[in-house]
Amino acid sequence: MMAGWVRTLITTLLCLTLSGALAASIWAIAGNPTPVDLPRLLSENMDRSGVAHPVTAVLLNFRSYDTLLEIGVLVIAGIAGISMAKTASLEDPELRTSDTLLYALQRWFVPLMLVLAGYLLWAGAERPGGAFQAGAVVAATGVLMRLGGIPMDFLRPGLLLRLGLGLGFSVFLVVAVASAIGGEAFLAYPPGLTKALIVVIESVLTLSIAMVLLALFVSAPVNDAEDPEEGGPA
Repeated sequence: MMAGWVRTLITTLLCLTLSGALAASIWAIAGNPTPVDLPRLLSENMDRSGVAHPVTAVLLNFRSYDTLLEIGVLVIAGIAGISMAKTASLEDPELRTSDTLLYALQRWFVPLMLVLAGYLLWAGAERPGGAFQAGAVVAATGVLMRLGGIPMDFLRPGLLLRLGLGLGFSVFLVVAVASAIGGEAFLAYPPGLTKALIVVIESVLTLSIAMVLLALFVSAPVNDAEDPEEGGPA
């Protein structure tokens, strides 16, 4: 009884501390009399970003710390979804459909969707695209494959699933720590390696984002309610 009360008190204090810090930050920003021209600041520093598209420059360079935390949240969500799955194996053959038309269409759509994902990943440096969009397309490809009855053994709990979920965040964090150890700021890329490191990070993030989204889909509870048309009169 006492232990539960202590945990509640500690959690309340942590929440109040975080709320106070956020309120102080908002107060400091609101009280700043000098407005910051962010578009001008971004355009003046695009040459240092390593990419040609402003959105990618913000997400993977100027605001990369926020992106790192966002990926961490996605990984935690994926792990939580897997831990709450009702089946011991995420890839349960009984949960697949056996639609022959869908299976036939996959032979055309799956290669095209993977090519599209690769294009979105590569194009992100110069035009709209990037890891999040490419990862979503790869995840949608996995959903289509699973619904069509294609076995997906990599979704079974094991080394491949763990690597897929954590690889993007791990590589991102290693780059951040290495840049800090090398004398630069946290997540400040070394001169001359900016574009190469962003491409590597985006590539592994595509895989991890796709795995997280696909794991959340396959671990979702199955609706066992009967269709009114099949189960009799409503």
